[in-house]
Amino acid sequence: MHQEPSDPLVQAPVRIPSQGPEHAHTTTTVERGSFCLARCVCGWSGPARRSRDRARADAEEHHLTPPGDPR
Repeated sequence: MHQEPSDPLVQAPVRIPSQGPEHAHTTTTVERGSFCLARCVCGWSGPARRSRDRARADAEEHHLTPPGDPR
């Protein structure tokens, strides 16, 4: 029997090319209803997007920022 998860958030890792051990950004995408947003372990969160591809692009763009940069 199929059950829907009780948690409305669905997280999927975003594959990012390795930038070395000094790079402190690890991003995921989170779905909330029909919206998707990117999040990072550094505390950054991107805008809610209807396009998953755009949320992944936000995550990639953030991943290229230096550690400690609030962008």
